[in-house]
Amino acid sequence: MTKINAHITAVGGYVPDYVLGNKELEKMVDTNDEWIQSRTGIKERRILKGEGRGVSEMCIEAVKEILKKRKIGAEEIDMIIVGTITSDYNFPSTSNIICDEIGAKNAWGYDVSAACSGFLYSLATGAQFIETGRYKKIIVIGADKMSSIIDYTDRSTCIIFGDGAGAVLLEPGDENLGVKDFILKADGAGRKFLFQKAGGSRFPATHDSIDKREHYVFQDGQPVFKAAVTGMADVSAQIMEKNQLKSEDINWLVPHQANKRIIDATANRMGLSPEKVMMNIEKYGNTTAGTIPLLLWDYEKQLKKGDTLIISAFGGGYTWGSIYLKWAYNS
Repeated sequence: MTKINAHITAVGGYVPDYVLGNKELEKMVDTNDEWIQSRTGIKERRILKGEGRGVSEMCIEAVKEILKKRKIGAEEIDMIIVGTITSDYNFPSTSNIICDEIGAKNAWGYDVSAACSGFLYSLATGAQFIETGRYKKIIVIGADKMSSIIDYTDRSTCIIFGDGAGAVLLEPGDENLGVKDFILKADGAGRKFLFQKAGGSRFPATHDSIDKREHYVFQDGQPVFKAAVTGMADVSAQIMEKNQLKSEDINWLVPHQANKRIIDATANRMGLSPEKVMMNIEKYGNTTAGTIPLLLWDYEKQLKKGDTLIISAFGGGYTWGSIYLKWAYNS
């Protein structure tokens, strides 16, 4: 019996029009362009401005692009999985809203909360539904409106994050392409170093929690940086070893865009030269679950059928992992 593989057959993306550059941040907090670029690699980030605009709005635009590219209707979609930590509401899910807004009447889905690893977790999950033969068309989205939970008086976090959404369409194929393997990991002990304290069931919203600015992202930079460097580099090397891949076998590293130094450390561990590393952190910053699909969106025209990709991420919680994937089409 021929094995069914989950192929990526289309990519869509969306970033807001408003550009928040380093020079503007200099007016908001005690920082400067040279400091930001030397430590993160970020020059600017996109921000979704306007009252009542949620992450679903960006997701919908990314999905519309996919439907247009594949010339399919929304009613053909079986499932939508959204990796995000900035859902429009606690409930219903962002996936539920997207299904309604685009007219995906035959689809169901849910949101995956894994911070910066959200797209990675979602892609691995979506691939399983395809491989079983149960579904034919699944859209996997990674998206976050980080500006909604960032304190723009905190220079340790406001320089890093931006808003954006990316999506891929998964379809079955019997060629030796698509999602080949994955390693996913988690360690809840890391939550004290990177988390949003208030707003959940443990610390519901109160006047006091708002006054203490506990509804924003908190990050203890040093332990997070060390864990991210080790985690992303180790898991990328592990998936190579598990699948007997050498550096010359890999066409592209698709790394989460958290920090250029973390990306460089991961590439070095894998023995990859800079031209094999996808990078757009300089123009979008860290869009959390959105970074990896936005990379695929930006680099789509450079990808060739049969290319070997290693996708890696590290996120708050901690969550991290890597996916080994063979690209399934020529643009």
